[in-house]
Amino acid sequence: MDDFNKARGPEQQPEPLQAPPAYQQGPPPQQDTAKKIKDERMWAMFCHLAAFSGYIGVPLGSVVGPLVIWLIKRDTSAFVDDQGKQSLNFHISLVLYAILCIPLVFVLIGFVLLFVLWILDVVCTITGAVKANKGEAYRYPLAIPFIK
Repeated sequence: MDDFNKARGPEQQPEPLQAPPAYQQGPPPQQDTAKKIKDERMWAMFCHLAAFSGYIGVPLGSVVGPLVIWLIKRDTSAFVDDQGKQSLNFHISLVLYAILCIPLVFVLIGFVLLFVLWILDVVCTITGAVKANKGEAYRYPLAIPFIK
């Protein structure tokens, strides 16, 4: 002991510093749950919006985009799994409807039907993305349930 502590006596010895109490690591449980719900909504929205990858040059991107996100996230969230299936079923259905319209192009009604399919695709995909971001399950019209 140094001279300063000898002069104080044994009853006046400073107490050793205590380590601070252990704090819970990470955010509180309520924030963790809120973040998980927000992430689920975001990924569900991406399942819908990924269909627009077909418009930027990805071959069959309207099917491949939702498929990739659904395959990656389907095991982590029931909501993402459901919305991914809905998006995938709708866009597979649209591809089939477009293939059926190709012979009708020679009768000129095919052009009108393809335009209607395109409008339906854009409107329904945006609606699905907005609803998914709000946490609401969205069901596409005219979707054939290939994946259940």
